Amino acid sequence: MKKKIKFLMDGLEFEADEGTTILQSAIENDIYIPHLCYNSQLKPYGACRLCLVENAEGRLITSCENQVEEGMEIKTHSMKLNRVKKMLISLLISNHEKNCLSCTQSDNCKLQEAASYLQVNENELENLRQSVKDVPRDESNPFFIRDLKKCILCGICVQVCADIMGVNAIDFGFRGYDTRITTFGDKDILESNCVSCGECVEACPVGALVSRNSLTPAREVKTICPYCGVGCGIYLGIRGGEIVSVRGDPESMVNQGKLCVKGRFAYEFINHPQRLKKPLIKKQGKFEEVGWDEALKLIADKFSKYSGNEFASIASAKCTNEENYLLQKFTRGVMESPHIDHCARLCHAPSVVGLSRSIGSGAMSNSIAEIGQAGCIMAIGTNTTVSHPVLALQIIKAVKTGSKLIVINPQKIELAKHADIFLQHNPGSDVALLMAIAKVIVDEGLYNQSFIEERTENFLKLKKSLEILSWDELEHITGVEKEKIRQTAYMYAEGDPSSILYAMGITQHSHGTDNVLAVSNLALLTGNLGRESSGVNPLRGQNNVQGSCDMGTLPNVFPGYQSVEDPEIVEKFQKAWNMHLKPVNGMMLSEIFEKARSGDLKSLYIMGENPLLSEPDIQKVKMALENVEFLVVQDIFLTETARQADVVLPAASFAEKEGTFTNTERRVQRIKKAIIAPGDSKSDWEIISAIAKKMEKSGFDFKSAEEIFSEMTALTPIYGGISYDRLENQGLHWPCLDIDDPGTPILHQNQFNTPSHKGIFHPLEYIPSAEIPDEEYPFILGTGRSLYQYHTGSMTRKVNGLNYIDGEEFLEINPDDASNLNIKGGEWLEISSRRGTIRARSRINPGLLSGCVSMTFHFQEAPANCLTQTARDPVSGTPELKISTVKIRVLSEDEIDI
Repeated sequence: MKKKIKFLMDGLEFEADEGTTILQSAIENDIYIPHLCYNSQLKPYGACRLCLVENAEGRLITSCENQVEEGMEIKTHSMKLNRVKKMLISLLISNHEKNCLSCTQSDNCKLQEAASYLQVNENELENLRQSVKDVPRDESNPFFIRDLKKCILCGICVQVCADIMGVNAIDFGFRGYDTRITTFGDKDILESNCVSCGECVEACPVGALVSRNSLTPAREVKTICPYCGVGCGIYLGIRGGEIVSVRGDPESMVNQGKLCVKGRFAYEFINHPQRLKKPLIKKQGKFEEVGWDEALKLIADKFSKYSGNEFASIASAKCTNEENYLLQKFTRGVMESPHIDHCARLCHAPSVVGLSRSIGSGAMSNSIAEIGQAGCIMAIGTNTTVSHPVLALQIIKAVKTGSKLIVINPQKIELAKHADIFLQHNPGSDVALLMAIAKVIVDEGLYNQSFIEERTENFLKLKKSLEILSWDELEHITGVEKEKIRQTAYMYAEGDPSSILYAMGITQHSHGTDNVLAVSNLALLTGNLGRESSGVNPLRGQNNVQGSCDMGTLPNVFPGYQSVEDPEIVEKFQKAWNMHLKPVNGMMLSEIFEKARSGDLKSLYIMGENPLLSEPDIQKVKMALENVEFLVVQDIFLTETARQADVVLPAASFAEKEGTFTNTERRVQRIKKAIIAPGDSKSDWEIISAIAKKMEKSGFDFKSAEEIFSEMTALTPIYGGISYDRLENQGLHWPCLDIDDPGTPILHQNQFNTPSHKGIFHPLEYIPSAEIPDEEYPFILGTGRSLYQYHTGSMTRKVNGLNYIDGEEFLEINPDDASNLNIKGGEWLEISSRRGTIRARSRINPGLLSGCVSMTFHFQEAPANCLTQTARDPVSGTPELKISTVKIRVLSEDEIDI
């Protein structure tokens, strides 16, 4: 506990923790000291000098930089102080454009606030020579405007961009009288490496940085961001029934108020005119709007004919826990079908399977906040600054405070700039590389012997499998030299503690489960499990993909990962639901589409997903959807998948319903209804319940999402102690077994959830990828994500600002390969695989290895998954989206117009 310091401020006695600054103490005690350059997230800078206070000796000192001391006497207000501060702020205002009433920051401007407090008037300002710099406004960014005429050079934006975001897009330039905040080369902000996160806008104390479209809301609702799996807390600002602003929740343990570009600005889709508002039924090949009664009657009649093995459903990582729980209950109970799956099959199914086998749980073992305190971080197969931008801030924070960072990726990603070691290995060689690191740890005695003896099994088998590995072969397979692998092994093993972060770069392979097991082996070898800031941490891609798995929208488990083949578990759910359940595993996502294509699957119910862009080899997926006799899709927009449906049901967005999301660190959090859903659209859980009741089935008479959650927690031990009341503040990490359980941020502290309660080592063998480049298809295509788009684009492609920054698909190619093909950048290309052909323009990327090309999967105009292969990991069923072989041809001008 910190020592308490007693001191006097303006004659009153106060108490503060040792190390607290005078300004912090004043703010905590509601005493106003004018200040401009202070920001609680940044190291005190002392630039504006407005926070001066007077000590007992009559000296003026900056309150932001000086700490309270025992017995200190401070004055925040005196004639001397006011005279000095008044002159300081008058000089600032004289060099500041005076249009305060029309300034969009006028209701939140610290300069105005301080000027009012110090009683600065126009007559006094007339005695000073006004010198406003003639710098044109920078309006290049679609989300915010830079007006340097209003800049006071406090430096907060520079500090935020460098110290918090690690981007360094802006800095002081033109030193001396002409000093201003500028970009490299004094270019527009959009031409810099700015990531449009808006953190500088949020921190700016004046009107130099302002959001373009944000209006002052009439009210705000606290909820959770609907994008990636980080689960940032946000406040939605509402005015006139529409979302008009978004700000980060400063009290959120996940993001502490920070947001990325999508989290802060990408909410245009909520109020978009293309939102579905009424049910649609396809009649004679065209959709017609109908009422709910007609749509529900048709669905009930059709579904009644297709129960059992003729029916399957696909759940959604965008929907709430309650809605996913209800869909699997509907599928298993009402439709008597075991066939339910969702998009986790495309991303982290290898994590669920692999980590369950080795350490007993397929989720992140540690919390996001712990990453910043790790001694060493190994980030493998994760482009974190793009896919999980706010979580990446923890990595940057750790590096800035002395932690070591290892980045392992076939592409030189942005995170590599912060790395102590960067390994750019050959695509598909992850198992060989991770085994090589393990070999060094074992051969050179870097492993944690006591941890291995007490808490693991199968070590000798692993050791024997590593002994026979050849370094010549390992170097050849991985493309990484032994010495660099050795340095990596030492850095990770000596991290104390070390944390491994990974994502789809290692799971989306035909050997994805082996990759996960190889990662687990490293953590077990070094004892980096069950400790703070350590662990094995798979980063989930979508906002509720963790929760979707937790809720049992997988073919082999009920909610809480309870086996569908366990007779006692089956009996428990049958009794609770009063339904007959089949004690068998259902079909995985790929099998669902295969059976639909063959005609064995007659009916399909898809909730909130768009497989016509997300699945590999989407020509076959389209054939499957066309072949299904009855297809129901419910979503917020008429997606590519929805256009294939017989019935489309209009759903509510996250902003229009109650429920919970579970983020990548297993934190269950509340989302809250902010506005009314458009037209006749309904929450997904309401739609599912309405269908069940139309089919005259009981067990779906829920009046609220909370009622569904209560039923689920009663049947799901890992959620057993969680309730809506307990989620009001910061959420809870599962497992949370009872009402007195505070939740579990760190897994495996005492034992592993395996049959023996020990971590299990898995000897592995390197297996090449399913497709290898050859003369006809010489390039390896890997798919990834863009910071400015999300998943299949159904939400972000409705946001004009995001499309302005990144509205087109490109094929990224190595400079040497581009030169060999006479590509300079921007040319139209034809890209072909054994499965299909698409067109896209070229972009040169020196971060790619020669022979490798890259695309995202966000754009239906150039759907990368026309090219990707369906080879799958034999254990998890996850497709090898990271490696597909392609050929490239530059199109002629005549062909471009065709």
